[in-house]
Amino acid sequence: MLKKFIKNLKYFFIILFILILVLFIYINREMGKTYSDKESNQKFSELTYYDSQLNEFISPEKLISAPKETTGGNSGPLRFFLDSPYAPSSELPKVVLHKTDFPAVPSSYAVYWFGHSSSMIELDGKRILVDPVFENAGPLPIIARRFSESPLKREELPDIDILIITHDHYDHLEAKTIRYLADKKIRFVVPLGVGARLKSWGVDESKITELGWNESYKFDSINITACPSIHYSGRSKTDKNKTLWVSYAIKGYEKNLYWSGDTGYGKHFKAIGEKYGPFDVAFVEIDAWNDGWPKTHIFPDQTVKVVDDVNAQYLFPIHLATFDLALHEWDESIKRVSEIAQKNNVPIITPIMGQRVIPGITPTTKWWEKKNYLNKNLKEKD
Repeated sequence: MLKKFIKNLKYFFIILFILILVLFIYINREMGKTYSDKESNQKFSELTYYDSQLNEFISPEKLISAPKETTGGNSGPLRFFLDSPYAPSSELPKVVLHKTDFPAVPSSYAVYWFGHSSSMIELDGKRILVDPVFENAGPLPIIARRFSESPLKREELPDIDILIITHDHYDHLEAKTIRYLADKKIRFVVPLGVGARLKSWGVDESKITELGWNESYKFDSINITACPSIHYSGRSKTDKNKTLWVSYAIKGYEKNLYWSGDTGYGKHFKAIGEKYGPFDVAFVEIDAWNDGWPKTHIFPDQTVKVVDDVNAQYLFPIHLATFDLALHEWDESIKRVSEIAQKNNVPIITPIMGQRVIPGITPTTKWWEKKNYLNKNLKEKD
């Protein structure tokens, strides 16, 4: 009896070891590789925003850690494995898209928002895909799940000319999507250091352009410039700030667009507006703010300031209504931002996921106001 128990226990530990090994390999693959400290120092040591002793990139303004009580309670890692109490109670409105829904030839100007920061811009007859994430926002499918399904699957994407990434956090850089697009005829434009991750997922080095702050890449008529932002990077505890984080100025024949990426509010916005503006549209992240980390993301009352600082005509909110990343209600940001924009006479563009819009021409609605999208907490209280 004892021999049988020991034998079964041995099999249990063998199986457990195999499962842990498989899990380790899977997570490590989703993280992707970074340059070694030696390689990074060789590549980046001359930059004023890179610390060769720490082997890290430096934010233009220092991030502040928990100076105040965390909004919504103290966050813990376990909450990312659970259903969010701040999520909407039903699927959010969307236009479900397939390859056949996109024009054979991209237009001179149009935008699709796919949820969170994932978007596609048609500009000068080219397609620019930005921060494409179609599933969850973590290294495992059970971590930081979407509130609502994406309006399209990655397999339904049309032909893409340029893919740009703002930084390497999981809610902006999805390994599965990069691996799917790796063999396509695409130019990958990414911040410094992120190219190493793309190469580990199968993208040929010849297709990758890494940009530092105020460096540009030109693709036919489109000029893409990486600009500063106040944030940080990393996909694990061991690689914090090993790669750069950026915002982008995207200029075509007639349109000039600003893409904020993830950033806290700071002096860099005015500098960007003076150097690269005026902009037709400012795509500004509005979600995942918290009193406990005031420089990590933009607060709703700062959003209109950003639009004014960069000298943009229209505000297009991004980084919202998709993941619970900061312990506030799923619709709190867009409610507050739309109200503040209206009070300040700032035109705001708010499409539903998957909707094709021409900024300034296509009308959009306050889709979040519908009662059936109330969050779970409110539903339970009613």
